[in-house]
Amino acid sequence: MNHINILWVDDEIDLLKPHILFLEKKNYQVTTCQSGTEALEILDDKNFDIVFLDENMPGLTGLETLNEIKEKRDTLPVVMITKSEEEYIMEEAIGNKIADYLIKPVNPNQILLSIKKNLDHSRLVSEKTTSNYQQEFRKIAMDLSMVNTFEEWANLYQKLIYWELQLENIEDAGMFEILESQKSEANTQFGKFIDKHYPSWFEPHTEAPTLSHTLFKNKIVPELSKEQPTLLVVIDNLRYDQWKAFEPIVNNYYKKVTETPFYSILPTATQYARNAIFSGLMPSDMEKLHPDLWKNDTDEGGKNLHEDEFLKAQLKRLGLSHLKTEYHKITNLKTGKKLVDNFKSLKDNDLTVVVYNFVDMLSHSKTEMDVVKELASNDKAYRSLTQSWFKNSPLLEMIQQAQQLGFKLILTTDHGTINVKNPSKVIGDKDTSLNLRYKTGRSLTYEDKDVLVAKDPKNIHLPSITMSSSFIFAKGDLFFAYPNNYNHYVSYYRNTYQHGGVSLEEMIIPFVVLSPK
Repeated sequence: MNHINILWVDDEIDLLKPHILFLEKKNYQVTTCQSGTEALEILDDKNFDIVFLDENMPGLTGLETLNEIKEKRDTLPVVMITKSEEEYIMEEAIGNKIADYLIKPVNPNQILLSIKKNLDHSRLVSEKTTSNYQQEFRKIAMDLSMVNTFEEWANLYQKLIYWELQLENIEDAGMFEILESQKSEANTQFGKFIDKHYPSWFEPHTEAPTLSHTLFKNKIVPELSKEQPTLLVVIDNLRYDQWKAFEPIVNNYYKKVTETPFYSILPTATQYARNAIFSGLMPSDMEKLHPDLWKNDTDEGGKNLHEDEFLKAQLKRLGLSHLKTEYHKITNLKTGKKLVDNFKSLKDNDLTVVVYNFVDMLSHSKTEMDVVKELASNDKAYRSLTQSWFKNSPLLEMIQQAQQLGFKLILTTDHGTINVKNPSKVIGDKDTSLNLRYKTGRSLTYEDKDVLVAKDPKNIHLPSITMSSSFIFAKGDLFFAYPNNYNHYVSYYRNTYQHGGVSLEEMIIPFVVLSPK
């Protein structure tokens, strides 16, 4: 253990002999002195890890000494020791950034605790986190072999995220590897679970989670009222852990009422999942009921240009046309800022919907993927990128204004994304869709073990582009690559964030209702 150097300043230092011996036995090196002036001279010559400072001394008082120490060594932890619990002393000392304070008579263990709290804090937290996760690890491993309902999967996934965020702050690579392997094992099992149960979620009278197309009716409509305006923000591509990364910032303005995970439909891609949220319909029904608004993968043009019309049609179907509703899509900084400037005008709406394209925001002239690839090659970096984006985004300004105007806030997303690591070969004709995590087309050739197959898209309420079209969805962290140009393709897309397939990260996503503080 490195020697820790302690400076102890007290005009009655002789009475503290037993304490000092106790600390020296524990390998701490203690230097003592009897006045503030002396302490400041010693600090000029020597480095210390921590200072114990008596408040009540003749000459320079403890508080005066503290101020002088802080001017010299801003980051040096100082523990005040006082006879009295007089509040003004404490307030002043705390205002001056003391690390801790103790009230006389102090016992040796209090001193020891104070040293540990201030100097070993990060190491102790790290050890505690690791040992807690080691206990939880066995429990998660057991749960993994038994999870069998969509609620249990959502709980397990949230647990994995919780531990990922706990372990993120400690430097224990070994623990992190264990967690990564648990996530990957969880995704393998989750793929089997979805393969088996997903089609049945669309049958009447079956237990099914809230899905993209039932979200609005089940979760959003009950929150709407004429009494309070609601701001519904749908952030494109937002994974559960990214929400957790900026939740503390939102908490400065809003308090959480409920947070419930729901499931994105397959493919976990914007044109399917987000259109399903706004239309309240599965893709095959959108194609049937709104042939003018729905576009298939192979059709030309933007696939998400009609969310506003889909929403109006859904409100009408639900008998809610009387609600005053406005829809905005933000795909760049300029439109974001413009909406912030006009935000006050939204308070007369019952429902204001803002679709926010987070990943588009990061791009500009480069492709989105290049930007994310450069700034975030792993989940920890991706979360940190999300957080700094959010802190500086017009979206945060909107949330601040919404709070001041008394809006209820609902935050959600259309689907998550996954960092793809391994290629899986696929062959299709020229009409095959381009997405890297799902493909639809005729006569697809693929690796059976890598995919979930919907031979008849009708079973999972997806449109068939031709009579013989099928869908395949990539499992785990795989991405599809064509044999021609294979190596270039693989090196370009490996470690990028993709969506469209089957994984916990893409399918289990947050739905949060908040009320203004």
